[in-house]
Amino acid sequence: MGEPILESEKIPVKLPAKKLIEQPMQFENRAFVMTCVSMGNPHAVFFRNGLASFEVKKFGPAIENHSIFPDRTNVHFVQVNNPTEFTMRSWERGSGITLACGSGACAVCVAGVLTGRCQRVCTAHLPGGTLELNWCEQDNSVYMTGPAVEVFEGSFDWSIK
Repeated sequence: MGEPILESEKIPVKLPAKKLIEQPMQFENRAFVMTCVSMGNPHAVFFRNGLASFEVKKFGPAIENHSIFPDRTNVHFVQVNNPTEFTMRSWERGSGITLACGSGACAVCVAGVLTGRCQRVCTAHLPGGTLELNWCEQDNSVYMTGPAVEVFEGSFDWSIK
């Protein structure tokens, strides 16, 4: 998936800190701690407990569209199970809640390492499946392995106006 981008202005995030690692924030009158990473697209990562009952539909769009993100952002809420395994739920910019987000899982791996929560080789559990991640020290790239699975098929009747 390539090398992560950590510089705020390149992610982009409009905050004065050069890098945003465990940045205290407030969204919808609730305190959060945010780590931002770009994997070619912007990601805001929030580590927390109680992930299963967390209100992703409420906080995802509020964070995605916040004025500090000029290009909007993908939003990930993450519970670390142990240093080599985490569970995540994603709100993707322009899409809403999704079953999986590969670039997001890579961003979470990076954020987990930067905050001392995860090791460089770890497993991400998403509603749509499991991904294996490796933020390689030799080339600074994040590698992702996992299945590609068809989850929907549809058709459109072009004759309908």
